[in-house]
Amino acid sequence: MAAHRNRPARLVVLVSGSGTNLQALLDEIAAHGVDAYGAEVVAVGADRGGIAALDRAERAGLPSFVCRVRDHADRDAWDRALAEETAAHDPDLVVSAGFMKIVGPAFLARFGGLFVNTHPALLPSFPGAHGVRDALEYGVKVTGCTVHFVDDGVDTGPIIAQGVVEVTEEDHADGGAALHERIKEVERRLLVEVVGRLARDGYRIKGRKVLIP
Repeated sequence: MAAHRNRPARLVVLVSGSGTNLQALLDEIAAHGVDAYGAEVVAVGADRGGIAALDRAERAGLPSFVCRVRDHADRDAWDRALAEETAAHDPDLVVSAGFMKIVGPAFLARFGGLFVNTHPALLPSFPGAHGVRDALEYGVKVTGCTVHFVDDGVDTGPIIAQGVVEVTEEDHADGGAALHERIKEVERRLLVEVVGRLARDGYRIKGRKVLIP
């Protein structure tokens, strides 16, 4: 993606829950201004209704849409509908901010190389839905979070940036709850930083490497 010299990049943010990553993006843009940050959130999409993230979008005056799997004949139909709903807002980047669904071929055909996700572990180690638990059970001394582009695997896309979080003995006592919270704090900061850099500076993907000028 080339840098947007004439206008800020357009972001569609996909959510499934509380929307803390969405809020971090909105706060950063508000603090620095759309032009300085290099991007603006133009819409928020969700896979379910009645979630706090959609309330955050409403308070920010942003258009939103809900695309539920159960409202479609099958997963492929849902994937096509999600792609259409997202494309209607003409995004330059799509950001998964705690979006808990795996997209399929139709969505990736539209937004492959443009869809940014976060994962609460240092990929390629511990992919999947239980990255924090799996890292803790493995006995690692450090873990963290990864911001990456989404491809057709599970947490296998090109890595953009990573943040490291130390594991303490106390983390084993509470099953990783405190560790997960520390990872989320780093994740929010890293996501905000990465999206801004991609938007302002542009990037290209060369094999497994993401090159930002």
